[in-house]
Amino acid sequence: MRYDYLIVGTGLFGSVFACEMRRAGKTCLCIDKRSHIGGNLYTEDVNGIQVHKYGAHIFHTSNRTVWDYVNRFAEFNHYINSPIAVYKDELYNLPFNMNTFSRMWGIRTPEEARAQIERQRAAGRVEEPRNLEEQAISLVGRDVYEKLVKGYTEKQWGRDCTELPAFIIRRLPVRFTYDNNYFTDRYQGIPIGGYTRMIQRILGDTPVRLGVSYREFLAENERKGSPDTFDKVLYTGMIDAYFDYRLGELQYRSLRFEEEILPDCDNYQGNAVVNYTERQVPYTRIIEHKHFEFGEGKGTVITREYPAAWKRGDEPYYPINDQRNNELYAKYQELAAGEKNVLFGGRLGQYRYYDMDKVIEAALDMAKAELDTAKAER
Repeated sequence: MRYDYLIVGTGLFGSVFACEMRRAGKTCLCIDKRSHIGGNLYTEDVNGIQVHKYGAHIFHTSNRTVWDYVNRFAEFNHYINSPIAVYKDELYNLPFNMNTFSRMWGIRTPEEARAQIERQRAAGRVEEPRNLEEQAISLVGRDVYEKLVKGYTEKQWGRDCTELPAFIIRRLPVRFTYDNNYFTDRYQGIPIGGYTRMIQRILGDTPVRLGVSYREFLAENERKGSPDTFDKVLYTGMIDAYFDYRLGELQYRSLRFEEEILPDCDNYQGNAVVNYTERQVPYTRIIEHKHFEFGEGKGTVITREYPAAWKRGDEPYYPINDQRNNELYAKYQELAAGEKNVLFGGRLGQYRYYDMDKVIEAALDMAKAELDTAKAER
């Protein structure tokens, strides 16, 4: 077969790009090294519960165009992300808001909360924070930092806050209202029936081959007497891996998930996401998946999420966008510019953390640019 595009990866970026190209009359073949479509969005039905296999994903956006786009492929429920934080025997609401401050200090009014935070900020403020700890205390004061930021952040990054650069926390949102909605975007929810179904509908009738990496696909093509051919490649894997790490490895943080099915328990923790902010607790959060769809399903399923150091062969989740890695990525970008018929997209291909709505925006922009270029060349 001959295709206009080989798309490496069936996550949100690759799937949206394939959808747009297919609508424009282009032919695409998608491949994925995993045994399923959807990338980290993949959800799996377990006893009627849609389990987020790679961590909680809550869709949110203020972009009406993107919201209308995803609603072509799924009906979204009205789930609102309102996580709980556990520190020792204390429970706090997130994001930091008046419920948080009332529980922490026994106060009631925004004026009292502002005054308490400002006193602590003034006591700990430094003109030029040298590390994350100094930066965080300068933003929210010592109490919020010690109970809700310090341990969680150290687990996420695997280092003490005093060893982490200040720029990692440029701001910490503080709200002086009794509102536990984590996001401020106008549109929010989770696709009814799970993300996998949504990705299936986005891909439509685009052919997909699973369980094959890009290198394996190319090697297999060489062995064929009549190989599949394609004019261009969209590569959504790790950009440094594409170039065989010739300039060195980009760094990531990884995650490990420990799933537990509890058939005799209907409600384990009363909330979809509960964060554990002490460093001594090895996991960062417990997800109870049935609460994403308001308690539907038999029994319950929970997932403990453990941060982990990344090494080659592990799944990369979070790019470490410090100066060293950004400079290295810029060099890989230069190499990528020399790949005439290869596009690089998504969080791994572009080495950046993307919210889902921004992934869709970027994929739509890339598809439009490709189609505009093709039109101009005719």
